[in-house]
Amino acid sequence: MKPNASYYQSKKEFRLFVTNTFSDLIQLKKEGKQASFNELVLKIMPQIRQYVNERLNRAIKKGNFSKGKYKADDFIDQLFIEIYDNIEAVENEKYFYLWLFKKTNELLEDAVVDEEYDDFFLKNIDTYSKPEWDEMQEKYSTDGGGDLLMIEELDDMSYNHNDYTLNHVFIEDNEKDLFEKIDEDISEEAIQNHINLVLHNLPLASRNVFELYTNQQLELEEIAQIRNTTVNEAEQLLRDAKKALQLSLFNRYSRD
Repeated sequence: MKPNASYYQSKKEFRLFVTNTFSDLIQLKKEGKQASFNELVLKIMPQIRQYVNERLNRAIKKGNFSKGKYKADDFIDQLFIEIYDNIEAVENEKYFYLWLFKKTNELLEDAVVDEEYDDFFLKNIDTYSKPEWDEMQEKYSTDGGGDLLMIEELDDMSYNHNDYTLNHVFIEDNEKDLFEKIDEDISEEAIQNHINLVLHNLPLASRNVFELYTNQQLELEEIAQIRNTTVNEAEQLLRDAKKALQLSLFNRYSRD
């Protein structure tokens, strides 16, 4: 099961488009054309809005705040101001894309406090039986955590749901055997449900790094910049998330 090629292509095209808007935005601000500036910024917002929605949905599912407390537009409106006021701080166009995600993360982190999580889940992740996994999955779905609670519906065709696959979890060549063993016994829907269940229970930092790496296709060096951390720490957080996902998938679906 391979990720959709058009999905990846759209991400690359989106990043190129954002990069190419930078010089135009700088020029429009110099000319004092704020309406035209905002119109151009609006064109780069659909996937940023998707990222905001994903983060807010996760926070709602974790119980950080109620569904009605925030809307994506609350953060998008503030991001418009941040871009207009601070775009000159971006050294050159190649940094603009990461700068946007960095600013978005900062706005979100001010609202979404790093939640407490139960480390019992991770400590016992290799001991859960299949019935226990099924019970957790049922509770997760029943509580509303299993379904994506879209804060707002987007009409833009560039909007993509995150369809996780085993390729997101088993990346290295030495993981091929595990990949093939599990791939024989699990449907695409089951993969997506299980990965979302495990991500729901991971610490925010590990979950955010995994999602930036898989959904936004960012390199670890770029994720470190966005999260104001070191590459080694970003790498460790990704490794922790992948290890939890691999172990849980293997134990749930490959036992005799």
